[in-house]
Formats: sequence, structure tokens, C-alpha cells
Amino acid sequence: MGSAVRVARETTEQVLAEWGVGPQEPCTGPALLILSELVANSVRHAAVLSPQVTVFFAGGPDAFAFGVHDRHPYRPALYTSAVAGSGRGLATVVELTLELGGSAVVRGDADEGGKSIWITLPLQRTAASRGR
Repeated sequence: MGSAVRVARETTEQVLAEWGVGPQEPCTGPALLILSELVANSVRHAAVLSPQVTVFFAGGPDAFAFGVHDRHPYRPALYTSAVAGSGRGLATVVELTLELGGSAVVRGDADEGGKSIWITLPLQRTAASRGR
């Protein structure tokens, strides 16, 4: 599990850097923690049915989004976990996302055989860094 989380974090750091989002951006540290939790959960809970985890990235001048996908059909209730405290990892993910003014959503695959958890976080970059 550790190597999957490490690779995902390193890749995310590279993507953010390539997009001009540095470590000084308020969402960078929390985004890495959120990503780590989601990848760890996928490896821990979905590996039997889904030995691969895929991370997707999307972004624009004012937002950074990433999705963690596996082929396990179970779809966690993100906001219920934050209130009920059922899974500390998902509760942390939702709490951090909301504190940053972001959103979290679970999207099922068309065949219902897997899902992605997408996190969208706002960026507060300066005008100069947006032009990169």
C-alpha cells in the first residue's frame, strides 16, 4: 500500500508543479493528504476485486480536481461518513475538502462495476501564476 500512496503523491506533486501550483498554494498540502487517504482506502478495501488504482487529474485557472478510480462496485457515502464518523479516512477527506471550499463526489462506472471519487479544490493563485 505504501508504494501506491507514495507514487500517487509524487505524481500529484509533479502535475501540480507543471500546472504552476506550488507548495505555497493553500490547497497543495491538503490535496496530497486527501489523495493519500483515497488511494490508501482503495488499496485497503478494493484490492481483492480491483488490483489497480487509477488517479485522474483535471484543472483550470481557479480549480484543481482529481479522481481516484477502482473497479470495486461499493460506493461509500462520503458525507454520511463525515457525520457518522464511520471511517476516519473518508471523514478526514470530506472535512478537509469542505474546509477548503471544495467538493467531493462519488461517480459510478457506466457498468456499475467500479467508481471514482472526485475531489475539486479551489485555487487561490496570483494572476502571474495563472498565466503559466
